[in-house]
Amino acid sequence: MRHAPFVTRSRAVATALALVCLAMPAHAACTAPQPPDLAAKPTKPKPPERSACAEAKPGASGCLGWEAYAYNDAVKAYNVQASAFASAANAYVARLNAYVQAANDYARCEAQSLN
Repeated sequence: MRHAPFVTRSRAVATALALVCLAMPAHAACTAPQPPDLAAKPTKPKPPERSACAEAKPGASGCLGWEAYAYNDAVKAYNVQASAFASAANAYVARLNAYVQAANDYARCEAQSLN
């Protein structure tokens, strides 16, 4: 069976192109990293404000007895919030460190693509 001349030429061109592509070093595309979402950055809780009566001796002038208890409760609530913040902050820092490593890998990939 005899092939038309254009089919033979197109096969020859395709074969030559494939050989050229195989001979060239393959470089994977470098993917730029994405920083952690800024909205996910945890905010530090505000410590409770200490009133003058919070540490006053019982029966001090102008101070009721409940201020110390209210301040103590506010400190306990703050400690729970601070613990949750510490966990969230550590997780966010881990994501930042992963971003730094990915940025380093990206820069190395781009530099190697120039070779």
